[in-house]
Amino acid sequence: MNNPHFTVCGIVEINGKVLLVRHTYGTAKGRVLLPGGYVMEGELPTVAVEREIAEETDVIAKAKSMMAVQCKPDQWCLVFVMDYVSGTPQSDSYENNEVLLVPATEAIKRDDITNMSRELLTAYMSGSYAELQKSNYIPASLDAEHYVLFE
Repeated sequence: MNNPHFTVCGIVEINGKVLLVRHTYGTAKGRVLLPGGYVMEGELPTVAVEREIAEETDVIAKAKSMMAVQCKPDQWCLVFVMDYVSGTPQSDSYENNEVLLVPATEAIKRDDITNMSRELLTAYMSGSYAELQKSNYIPASLDAEHYVLFE
């Protein structure tokens, strides 16, 4: 079950270009944004962002670090910097109808990009964000499937 209160998105860079999707529903319908979505009940945010990017774009990427948290009274969104692993970007033809690879410098100038994606890519390009790195620490009572720490 999806949890509409917990969301994730990720910045994936492939050959100097960032991965964007054109949304087909909601307030972002017709606009381009960073890929992401809802965290399923019981799912770690890192697993959710990797799953969402793969489902939406056929790109395999791993969460490397966390760069931002967006907070609203009824929802939060964790924003990750991702390591590209493999895959050729293509649309899922459901949640998005187009996948784009665009240099970040061009992406932020687009009229059709969401404000949040523009803000995040601007910070990403300038390096002016606090990057929390994924830790190797796992408490003795848990395992990597049930725990993640960024510090």
